[in-house]
Amino acid sequence: MAKKILTPEDSDLFHQTVGKVHSVKTDKVLLTPTDKPKPYPKPAVINVNGHLIDSVTALPIEKVGIEDSLSFLNTGLQHKVLKKLRTGFFGLDADIDLHGLSSDEAKRQLLNFLHRCVEDGCRCVHIVHGKGHRSPDQHPILKNNINLWLRQHKDVQAFCSASPKDGGTGAVFVLLQLSEKYSYQEPMDK
Repeated sequence: MAKKILTPEDSDLFHQTVGKVHSVKTDKVLLTPTDKPKPYPKPAVINVNGHLIDSVTALPIEKVGIEDSLSFLNTGLQHKVLKKLRTGFFGLDADIDLHGLSSDEAKRQLLNFLHRCVEDGCRCVHIVHGKGHRSPDQHPILKNNINLWLRQHKDVQAFCSASPKDGGTGAVFVLLQLSEKYSYQEPMDK
């Protein structure tokens, strides 16, 4: 290959474009950065099944039918709370539709949903479980399971069947306990 001859104009243009050039004192390049990346915490493994209290299962809970309403009020709460929940006083922060799922899948999704809601500061949630028209002997399986699981859950303060426009006896409104990080604290005087 023949050597290319540069004209003085091309050489001047090259030097103007490149600018000042300094000689390199070392020919070694560090492949690892000198600053280590900041550590990040591992996500905590959350046992959502740990939110269920087993002592409630000792209490006999009657099976409910397709058109039966669900209602529960935790000890220490006034009956006005349940009335306010029925009328929609608290407003809805989140909802989930579980009807058509198997019991195991519905339980898993319900527990994860309730955990996320408590962590996010949701106060009132809407859960659709379906009426159970295809259940044997007019005893809906998922509706009865929801009735039991919500009574066992430590963060559930109250629940009741939804209004007809929100699903009627095929859905429930659930009042959740506020997470500690959302509870109001008085400011300290200085």
